[in-house]
Amino acid sequence: MSPHLPKSTGRLALLLAGLSMFGPFSIDAIFPAFPAMGASLGADKLAMQQTISVYLVAYALMSLVHGPMSDAFGRRRVILSGLVVFIAASVGCALADDLPTMLAFRALQGLSAGVGLIVGRAVIRDVLHGDDAQRLMSQVSMIFGIAPAIAPVIGGWILGWGHWHDIFWFLVGFGVLLLAATWAWLPETHPAQNRIAPLPRRLLRDYVAIFTNGRFQRLAAAGALNFAALFLYIASAPAFVLDLLKLDERSFAWFFAPMIGGMMLGAFTSGRMAGRIPHAMQVNLGFVCCGLGALGNVAYGLLVTDPTVPWAVLPAAVNAFGVALVFPVLTLAILDMYPRQRGSASSLQAFTSLALNAVVAGVLSPLVSGSMVTLAVAAAVFTLAGWLVWRLERHRIKQLPAGPCEPGMPDPAEPV
Repeated sequence: MSPHLPKSTGRLALLLAGLSMFGPFSIDAIFPAFPAMGASLGADKLAMQQTISVYLVAYALMSLVHGPMSDAFGRRRVILSGLVVFIAASVGCALADDLPTMLAFRALQGLSAGVGLIVGRAVIRDVLHGDDAQRLMSQVSMIFGIAPAIAPVIGGWILGWGHWHDIFWFLVGFGVLLLAATWAWLPETHPAQNRIAPLPRRLLRDYVAIFTNGRFQRLAAAGALNFAALFLYIASAPAFVLDLLKLDERSFAWFFAPMIGGMMLGAFTSGRMAGRIPHAMQVNLGFVCCGLGALGNVAYGLLVTDPTVPWAVLPAAVNAFGVALVFPVLTLAILDMYPRQRGSASSLQAFTSLALNAVVAGVLSPLVSGSMVTLAVAAAVFTLAGWLVWRLERHRIKQLPAGPCEPGMPDPAEPV
């Protein structure tokens, strides 16, 4: 155990989960307010969808910077700076009265919102190793999983009591709370002697070395494609809840609660599995669950003409359970490949997933969210693609002359 680890890992898990939550809160809390925001800002549904995609594009681009900055300047300083920017951006969104202003401050939110999630993963691997790291990451994922479920519910409540601007004032308050908690509770887990000078040429060289590593490509792609199946439903939540299920703005819990329940149960199960079953077996079980969820969505869309809750959302809960089994193993495998550049590895992994999610939200979701069938088929294609990439990784490992290699271990055939 690292000497930088606080006495209470539970408190650290809670803090890191909170730091990873303000990103999803920024996306999901405003879903119930889409009609009201569109009417106030003079924007149609497609234009309102851009408040998500511009946020995700900025999030993805800045994700390339958060990790290396934390490798160079320390985890704590970078997280605190990101929180200050997020608070300022949320104030700007709360005061916006036209679409261009809203999009500008949403982009600024995106530039800062990823700092907690990306740097937080590096913090976990700084302080713990092996199965202990998997357990802590599973605890963080389990708490973090609450965010997408409660964010739209909170947004609906706030909208019922006040104005859509008040949702962004809530984000301001949440950011201030996290800033105070981080200042008080988060130690510096990346000491000065382990830091890397922030030289642009070196950063570019490191990124090229990581991104061109075949094992990184396979692990990052498997995780990103698998999660994209679930994120397609999250990005399509306004159309799914309001148009397909014909529910009102306060009914988003019907969509998110089962999904996030599945994710939290999967994260809990992953923590219990740590050290008890091989990592590869856990990932295989996760993909089985994702496949069952995908098939359930397609079958329901083909057989039912009038979708209703809870049956319309149960397959997504199974999918979320599988995603939560796959995610921690693949993420720790990537971080273990680069012990001195965990921030950079975390950033590049996040960028891979976020870039795909930006396309899913901004391009694919508007095209397929008009029908249960097209939405389900598109999500199933992502699940299948993620599984195929994972099978390619397992085949590659089995060809190594040194014998099988677990996903959580560095690949002896490729330099790190």
